[in-house]
Amino acid sequence: MIIACPHCDTLNRVPDERLTQQPTCGKCKLSVFTAAPIELTSANFANHANKSDLPLVVDFWASWCGPCKSFAPVFSAAAKTWEPQFRFGKINTEEQQALAAQFNIRSIPTLMIFKQGKILAQQAGALPQSALNLWLKSHS
Repeated sequence: MIIACPHCDTLNRVPDERLTQQPTCGKCKLSVFTAAPIELTSANFANHANKSDLPLVVDFWASWCGPCKSFAPVFSAAAKTWEPQFRFGKINTEEQQALAAQFNIRSIPTLMIFKQGKILAQQAGALPQSALNLWLKSHS
């Protein structure tokens, strides 16, 4: 499985049987899994969404958005629970306007699941933990 490093964005080949054994990046030597959402930008998005074999769950958010702020701990908890089945990332729509426009984000928070460059699922609005878990389970 090809997985992008959350620290340096380098692509790493990790055998499926090693996914749960704390694999490290061949370049920066840090853990490939952090159990926390990573910050996605136009510079690192392609490696995580298009080139990695790991499904990427993205939270499109903004700092002024109340529902986004209340959803952040739910999203972080999901990252702890669901890695290494999914990678979790956040896109600040104010700082990454080109990415927000590319995916036609009209309301926030918006969640999307990407797998090898394709959008597998999309969900507008903040979800409670139980609903987020059900949504992720239906796409795992």
